[in-house]
Amino acid sequence: MSRSKKKGPYIDVRLAAKVEKGSANGNREPIKTWARDCTIHPDFVGVTFLVHNGKSFLKVYVTEDMVGHKLGEFSPTRTFKGHSGGKAKPGTPAGAGK
Repeated sequence: MSRSKKKGPYIDVRLAAKVEKGSANGNREPIKTWARDCTIHPDFVGVTFLVHNGKSFLKVYVTEDMVGHKLGEFSPTRTFKGHSGGKAKPGTPAGAGK
C-alpha cells in the first residue's frame, strides 16, 4: 500500500541532513544507513549509500532513475540459490526422459 499523497514522501530527516552536510563539504564518502523505507529525493542523486539488508551493508549509488523509489529496493535481503529439483544427468539432452 502506498503512502497518502497528502502526507508526501517519507524522507528520513537525519539522512537528508547527512547528505546536505556531505555535499556542502564536498565529501564523497558513502553514507551508512538502516533507513530502507526512505524515499529517494532528487538531492540524493550522485550520493553513495551503504544500505543495510539485515546482514551486511550494500553499496547503492543513486542515479536520476531511482528518484521516487525506496532505498531498500536496491538492497536485496534474500539470496536466490536456485530452484529445488534434480540436476540433469551429464550427456542427456534437456528435454530427454519424458
